[in-house]
Parts: sequence; C-alpha cells; structure tokens
Amino acid sequence: RKARLVAGGHMTDPPALITYASVVSRESVRIAFLLAALNELDVLAGDIGNAYLNAPAREKIYIICGREFGDDLVGRKAIIVRALYGLKSSGAAWRACLADVLHEQLGFQSCRADNDVWIREAQKPDGTKYYEMVLVYTDDILCLSTDPKAILCKLDQHFMLKPDSVGPPK
Repeated sequence: RKARLVAGGHMTDPPALITYASVVSRESVRIAFLLAALNELDVLAGDIGNAYLNAPAREKIYIICGREFGDDLVGRKAIIVRALYGLKSSGAAWRACLADVLHEQLGFQSCRADNDVWIREAQKPDGTKYYEMVLVYTDDILCLSTDPKAILCKLDQHFMLKPDSVGPPK
C-alpha cells in the first residue's frame, strides 16, 4: 500500500513567482536523440522518487495536526519544511533544487533555447570532444553520454532514483 500526504494548496494564496515545474519540449527530445545517434552516445532514462519531497518549501506554511499524527500532537501546529505535493509553489521549488544540483554539483549549464536541457563539455576515450546532455521532464531524467549511467549514479547520490526506472527510454 502506498499513501501520500498532500497539502491543501487550494486554500493558500498564489505566490507571486513561478509556480510550476517546467518540462523539456518534445522538439528538444527529438534533437537530443538525433545528436545521440550522430555522436554515437548512449541514452538512459531514470525517474526520481518522491521528487518534491527533496526540495525545501519556498513559502512559510504550517498545519494543525490531526489524529493521523498521534494523540499527543492533535491540535498542535507543525511547520512544513518540504515542498509537499499540492502546494502551489512545490513544482518551482523542486525545479530549483534539481537545477542547483545539476549546475553546482555536476557542472551542467542550462541551455538557452530550452531551460530543461542541461549540457556540459565531455571527452570520449578517443579524445573527441562532445556535449553530455541531461533532459528533465519534472522528475523524469534522460541522459545522453558515452557513460550515462555515471551521471545517473551521481544524481542518485542526491536524489533517490526509482531502481526499476533506470534503463533505456521506453
């Protein structure tokens, strides 16, 4: 059985800033597959589990605990520190968290044409230079590289990838 705690974002005022987790365009995916074929790159996909819960909340929100939190906490206030599903700003919080890891930790740069295409320079074993790419569709990742598994392993150190999700794209 699986349960997910969802915040009542419909009861909060909309934030002034971006509120969505953006997604890579279909055209960018097609171009990336073409580049992978032309440059003889491998392609692997992965899915980040419970993505939003990895990101800190972007707004100050609290709840009044109900019976599901235990009898000793009923009626007490609890501060929400993670971007729960259902909050209006959770998508943007998740995107900012992932962008920080891709840029600061892994050295990728966001593409100007599509902000959800991330690139970095790399070199093949024979010395040929090319660009590794990571394409992001909310919590689904597509890696193009001579060793895409290495990129996914580094992402797995920061966010838990669903074990059955890593493999060739379907």
